[in-house]
Amino acid sequence: MPKVSIIMNGYNAGPYVGAAVDSVLAQTWTDWEIIFWDNRSTDDTAEVVRGRADPRIRYFLAVDFTPLGQARNLAIREARGEFIAFLDCDDLWLPTKLERQMPLFDDPDVGLVYSDTIFFNARGDERRSYNGVLPGRGRCFRQLLGRYFLSMETVVLRRSALEAQDEWFDPRFNMIEEADLFRRIAHDWDIDGVPEALARWRVHASSWTFKHPDLLRSESLLMLDRYRMRYPGFDREYAGEIATLLEVIGLTEARDAWLKGDKWPLVRHFMAQPGLKRRMLALAVLLWPASRAALALRLRGDILPDELL
Repeated sequence: MPKVSIIMNGYNAGPYVGAAVDSVLAQTWTDWEIIFWDNRSTDDTAEVVRGRADPRIRYFLAVDFTPLGQARNLAIREARGEFIAFLDCDDLWLPTKLERQMPLFDDPDVGLVYSDTIFFNARGDERRSYNGVLPGRGRCFRQLLGRYFLSMETVVLRRSALEAQDEWFDPRFNMIEEADLFRRIAHDWDIDGVPEALARWRVHASSWTFKHPDLLRSESLLMLDRYRMRYPGFDREYAGEIATLLEVIGLTEARDAWLKGDKWPLVRHFMAQPGLKRRMLALAVLLWPASRAALALRLRGDILPDELL
């Protein structure tokens, strides 16, 4: 049986999926299988994946189209590995990813291993997520609740940590399904990581992150309700982290609106915050034409889809 099962979920992923699969084929750690779950694609996704003639690639065509969280669960049920990794079809692994990460599981308390990643777009903009300094090790539920820092293409799970959960990916979620699951695992297990960038996260406007920003708040509120039922005294114990999470969501929504030409949500967000600096930021947003929003964010170091630049 393979040591690592790599879960790849795809829907009309033809433009990117070949490069993603090839990045797995290039791994220096070779004891793996790919579980490719095709969520009823109508393009050439199946042909591209099946064209990589490697017996470690196991292709499955879904009976019906399902939400992403449910599709990930269906793929995991086919996995045979002791460890579970994830790679979305538009992202990439660097060749030594598994080789560098797997030794960290020698510690039996570690249930999740991650790494730094590189955000990139088609025009050549790149930015590392952590700049080589890991934001957390050990029990990190509190830290992840307020400011989530994991990137899915970097994560490897111990299968027993996954199976200890009463539910894997919440089938209601399409935006935060991995953030919810990884937070729950981080509540019960140590996490560890490799500070170097071992993956690449492709930024483009057709990704869920940019197509459906409205889901971030609604799904996060459902997640918090779930934690209230799961963890006694949750609101009291994690009040600060909940407030931080909601502030981050508000800023994300306002930034998205600014990129689309509506500056007022960002103005209201800054005006609601204490301190002169936030009010000066609100004034700056008012004075800047909305068309310069993408330029401002790019100069700050954000990696944006080419369509917004």
